[in-house]
Order: sequence, then structure tokens, then C-alpha cells
Amino acid sequence: MFDNIAPKYDLLNRVLSLKIDILWRNKLVKWMGEDSPKLVLDVATGTGDLAITVQKKLNSKVIGLDLSQKMLNVGITKIADEKLSSEIEMVKGDAENLAYEDNKFDAVCVAFGVRNFENLEKGLEELRRVVKDNRSVFILEFSKVEGFFGPFYQFYFKNILPQIGRLVSKDTRAYTYLPDSVNAFPFGEKMKSILLETGFKSVEYKKLTLGVATIYKATK
Repeated sequence: MFDNIAPKYDLLNRVLSLKIDILWRNKLVKWMGEDSPKLVLDVATGTGDLAITVQKKLNSKVIGLDLSQKMLNVGITKIADEKLSSEIEMVKGDAENLAYEDNKFDAVCVAFGVRNFENLEKGLEELRRVVKDNRSVFILEFSKVEGFFGPFYQFYFKNILPQIGRLVSKDTRAYTYLPDSVNAFPFGEKMKSILLETGFKSVEYKKLTLGVATIYKATK
């Protein structure tokens, strides 16, 4: 599915989020910057947006990992255009079976990727395994909008967004799958509990844009 939408993925992210996804990534990187990481693993990197932001703002060495080779190919071209190929390495790999030793990275991040893990707990355990002790995993993920704005957002999310996504990407599954996967995914306190049960010693989170997305900082 992600191979199919790779050519239009960045365009759709900007259109469907009204470019707010850029602000969300910047907030994650600003929070990560408090730890001054030198080596960062960006899991489910997709086309490398978060990896590029981390490198530019924190001057870190970044490894971007994803299962979709076509998404990685788009990212490799973007990184070359930014003249960052020596600073960002794009690697095909499985988040639930990372080919890295324990305690390797100063920080690990995932933007809109943990929702797609086949086994959430196994994937989170892998993220925890490869980050150094007393360092953190940063997760940016969609969450459910609650309160007055909730019904309006749900209508957009379930009815309008998939139509736009289908029109632009020509893939009938991708943007129907998105609202379904978000609505089924744990968020807020429930996600915090899962992270703590996975073995992280502390978890903080920040809601973004009325709760449309949330950043979690889970410290090993």
C-alpha cells in the first residue's frame, strides 16, 4: 500500500493536514533537542521528512528505516537534493526486528508509524532495546479528538479525507485505512500505560492541535 502511494505521499500530507504536520514534526524535534542526540534512529521514516528535520535542526547523524522501498527511494532523492546524503542513511528494515545492537542510539523517533506495527508491544520493545539507558523514544501519532470539535473532525476524517486521498493517490485503500487505524489505536493515558508496561521508566506526552495528534516521550 505504501509503495503505491509513495509518489504522492508528501503532497497528500501537506494538503490533508494543511501543512500542520510540519509544525508537529518541529515540536517533536524541539523536544528531542533537549537531549542533544548525536545518533538518531528514525523508524518508519517513510520519505524522510522527520529524519531531514532532525538532521537540520539538531545536526545529528540519522538512520531512517522503513519497510517500503519506494518510500525510501523518494526520501533518498529528497536527501540528495538537500545535500545531506552523508548525514542521513536510509535503510530498509522491520521495526519489530531491528538489526541493531542494544543501547546504540541517543534517541529514537517515529512519526505516524507505530500505528502500523503488526505487534505494537513487540515494536515498542525493539525501540526501547536500541535506545541508550536514560535516553528517550519520541513518538508522534494521531489521536482521537474529544470534546466539542470531535464530531466535526470525525466527519472530515471519515468522509472527506479518504475522498481526497483516493483522488490524488489513486489508491482506494490507503486513506480509508487511515481513519480506521487511528480510531482503533490507543492514545493518551492508555498509550502511556502501554509504554510503561513495555519497560520504559517514565512517559510524558503533549497533545497537539486540539488533540488531533500527540507526542510521547518515553525514557528508558
